[in-house]
Amino acid sequence: MAETENPDLEDSKEQPLISHLIELRDRLVRCFVLILVLFLCIFPFGNDLYIFVSKPLIDVLPEGSNMIATGVTSPFMIPFKTSIYAAIFLAVPFILHQAWAFISPGLYRNEIRVTMPILLSSVVLFYLGIAFAYFLVFNYVFAFFVNSAPETVAVMTDITQYLDFVLSLFLVFGLVFEIPIATLLLIFSGVTTPKKLVEKRPYIIIGCFVAGMFLTPQDPLSQAFVAIPMWMLFEIGVIAGRILHKEDEEEVEEETEESESSEQDSEEKDSQ
Repeated sequence: MAETENPDLEDSKEQPLISHLIELRDRLVRCFVLILVLFLCIFPFGNDLYIFVSKPLIDVLPEGSNMIATGVTSPFMIPFKTSIYAAIFLAVPFILHQAWAFISPGLYRNEIRVTMPILLSSVVLFYLGIAFAYFLVFNYVFAFFVNSAPETVAVMTDITQYLDFVLSLFLVFGLVFEIPIATLLLIFSGVTTPKKLVEKRPYIIIGCFVAGMFLTPQDPLSQAFVAIPMWMLFEIGVIAGRILHKEDEEEVEEETEESESSEQDSEEKDSQ
């Protein structure tokens, strides 16, 4: 006769999953509500925000040149899209906080000690990447593009294409500035060590310049303009990894010493 499964045991297994799904739903709703509230606050200033975003290009355009809208709905959709993306960018700290609150109960104390600073640093570095792109990269890149145009060609950029280009660069440089975090995660997960990364430094430098070649116009100066910060961020990650990894090794050594001493004490007691 086949054994019947205990229904109470099944309910106890399903209940935690359902509660986790309900919690996940509630946190996603909170994030959506915040983005919606921020969007409603920003949308009345959508045109002003787009003017601010497009200022690096407008400053380098020839006198008398303007941006154009080739789509019928572009004059409305551009402020709309700009406001939505601005709301999402501003909500990033809250979104990450909700993600942290969802996963932190399942982490150990030492994992929380490492994860929380990494989470805060990733937010700061993401915003630094966006600021770096806006205040430094855009001025150089747009000046290069405008000056490269033939004299007989009038430079009139479509507002939709410009917004898509700018948002992609914001995302690229926001992720590029996460290189120190990615380096630390590789070290903490045991995939590599600071010593191995230092040994592979020449290959990593070449990889930074190759990535810079794809992310920027095809000239050596702009390639170096992106590759050098990527290299510096990698070095920052290695330095931080050496410091934190050394602390972890010291803690492991202390724990092993304590366990060995406790084992010796128990052996002495048994011998007596």
